[in-house]
Amino acid sequence: MSAEKGSAFLLKAGNGAEPPVFTTVAGMRATQMSVNGEPVTVTSKDSGGWRELLSGAGVRSVSVAASGIFTGSAAELRVKSNALAGLIDDYELSFESGERMRGRFLVTRLDYSGDYNGERNYALNLESSGPVVSL
Repeated sequence: MSAEKGSAFLLKAGNGAEPPVFTTVAGMRATQMSVNGEPVTVTSKDSGGWRELLSGAGVRSVSVAASGIFTGSAAELRVKSNALAGLIDDYELSFESGERMRGRFLVTRLDYSGDYNGERNYALNLESSGPVVSL
């Protein structure tokens, strides 16, 4: 696998239609994704002192963190509306290789900051709700 540009790692928000149409959340400068798995331990006396885990069991989730410059795009405003209403919505992550991951996420944090004569910045966190699929 070859190296990929970080600028091609995009967060896209759905438009609420069925099927959703995804638009890139503009102004992103940094995007991060974590795939999390909470294992189920099945260690017993027969494990010889080593921990054993049950494959395919446990709770899986995907977390996304992103930050950038607020541009007032429709996708940014949708993210803000979802955060204020506590709504779970469709989001997509896309990569330079063409790989995409899609799922439903809750905006768990949305921060805005700015200073005099400076741009308005934002940072957000998303947590998956249900399966996240690789396309």
